[in-house]
Amino acid sequence: MLRWLTAGESHGPSLISLLDGVPSGIELTSEDLRQALARRRLGHGRGSRQKFEQDVISIHGGLRHGRTIGSPLAIEIANSEWPKWEKVMSADPVPPEDLLIDAGTGDEREIARNRPLTRPRPGHADLAGMLKYDLTEARPVLERASARETAARVVAGRIAAALLEQAAGIRLVSHTLSVGAVRVPEDAALPTPDDAPRLDEDPLRCFDAATSPAMVQEVDAAKADGDTLGGVVEVLAYGVPVGLGSHTQWDRRLDGRLAQAIMSIQAMKGVEIGDGFATAARRGSVAHDEILADPAAELGTARAANRAGGIEGGISNGQVIRVRGALKPISTVPRALRTIDVATGEQASANHQRSDTCAVAPAAVIAEAVVALTLADALLEKTGGDSVAEIREHLAATVQRQRRIVGPGEAPAS
Repeated sequence: MLRWLTAGESHGPSLISLLDGVPSGIELTSEDLRQALARRRLGHGRGSRQKFEQDVISIHGGLRHGRTIGSPLAIEIANSEWPKWEKVMSADPVPPEDLLIDAGTGDEREIARNRPLTRPRPGHADLAGMLKYDLTEARPVLERASARETAARVVAGRIAAALLEQAAGIRLVSHTLSVGAVRVPEDAALPTPDDAPRLDEDPLRCFDAATSPAMVQEVDAAKADGDTLGGVVEVLAYGVPVGLGSHTQWDRRLDGRLAQAIMSIQAMKGVEIGDGFATAARRGSVAHDEILADPAAELGTARAANRAGGIEGGISNGQVIRVRGALKPISTVPRALRTIDVATGEQASANHQRSDTCAVAPAAVIAEAVVALTLADALLEKTGGDSVAEIREHLAATVQRQRRIVGPGEAPAS
């Protein structure tokens, strides 16, 4: 079982990523984690924060000389902007007058950041969080609800991706299907993991060269209008073996676990597995992936299509897993939306925190991370193993048994 937790606030001293159940023998370095975080900062439409805020990685346990050792991995991502927020986000009480002092710049905005945020932003956790936790301002809510938390998940996901590839040959790639109203054609080619460098270089992580410029124009138009955009991202997992997940209980179904992981990402409002909603409009005779005999395949079978997205009955079926997530437009709209000021009860304009115009490209990277974590957990559940070598042995034995069930040869033991 792979367990992971994150901790820390957006403008706190650091974020923490903690993984328990990581097997030994995964080859990993701090540079691998830095590169993963760099991918999260990419994308046209990102705000100024990505340019000046650096991710400083420190590994506090679980890794020795470039290999995991079986103990929990503890990773800290320091906030390079912490000096500006040390008083505002201090863990200990501070004198009220300290919140009226700027951070040494003489800039009135430095004082403004210290003021209570009493005008909750529509679309954010602000008001619901204030009411739930009995708070009179939104700062304690937005600091944890912020998408900045996903940096800790991207780090955890990079470790999970290394486990998947090194132990089972599973490789992932993510890309953007739509930004606002601009969408790649339905028959567009799908990327493979070998295409990841090209996707990292694209301004909106779009694999279709003809669609990417139109996406950029859509983002620029929204920015000029003082507005924001959402979109749809997709994660593809290649090389997933048959048998991850289970049909036997609701919480063991792999598609349900993946859906929960995607929906846990800030601003996600919808999930599809495979063709998802398009399949709902099809007749059953064309909706399902027919099984074909294929002696050349590892298990002796092939599929006529992959409309199910690699999962049937909550179990991986050996095809490419396809998971999509729909990201709503960013809630912090420069043209401030209507709200109330909880301090007075009067109508007001929402607080405007510095934000992106479009975060679809980084959302794809984040979705890739949570899919990796979910698949890694399912892999360990299926194969067991305290080390990479042991997982490989168990997986090889499983494949041998599956071959006897599907194709000719020795009958399975009773």
